[in-house]
Amino acid sequence: MTRRLAIIGMGKMGRAIASLAPDRGWDVAARLDADETRHGITAAMLNGADVAVEFTTPAAAPANVRALVAAGCPTVVGTTGWYGELPAISADVAKRGGALLTASNFSLGVNIFEQVVALAAGLLARAPGFEAHIIETHHSAKKDAPSGTAATLARVAGAAWGSDIPITSVRTGSVPGTHELIFDAPFEQIHLEHIARDRRVFAEGALVAAEWLIGRRGVFTMRDVLATSNREGTT
Repeated sequence: MTRRLAIIGMGKMGRAIASLAPDRGWDVAARLDADETRHGITAAMLNGADVAVEFTTPAAAPANVRALVAAGCPTVVGTTGWYGELPAISADVAKRGGALLTASNFSLGVNIFEQVVALAAGLLARAPGFEAHIIETHHSAKKDAPSGTAATLARVAGAAWGSDIPITSVRTGSVPGTHELIFDAPFEQIHLEHIARDRRVFAEGALVAAEWLIGRRGVFTMRDVLATSNREGTT
């Protein structure tokens, strides 16, 4: 059965998703850019989509997500920088019996990388003389700094480390996304790094998340997708 997808935001990520979707068994039912969503999103605009993916800007995302939830459309959100409004929107999703999945990064590798850095931080927290630092590099057009992924890495690694881990943000060129966690001591260094080579890695993960979200209710993250997929893969 063909799945129908609405893409909200036709920037670089929206175009990458639209390009990859047909090869992954999706019919792109709606492509909505900023001009079309300026006055709100209605169910009719979604053209019968089974699920929507939202990749816009931090300023636009909250209103878009609220409108999609009100329209009864399960929604995958890749926009970052708006999470201060997530608790209120999550409550609305629960009230309406809707479905929402948010992620600061849809790369499957990055979501596993989060667990790797947390483990490393916990082990190195017991070793004397080490300091920790995160460096994230993205293309010059990226709006938020630090990136949502860097903030997530700092949160999960910092919890294991026992204190805040500083972040340095670099915006240059066309870099899709590089995240480094450096543990440095006087005579040695451990350098953990994830490099996204192509923006399609995020599009692929967003489509995996979109398929997973259909038929579910609640508020989820990519950890839920990976955990469930792993269990399903072993049955």
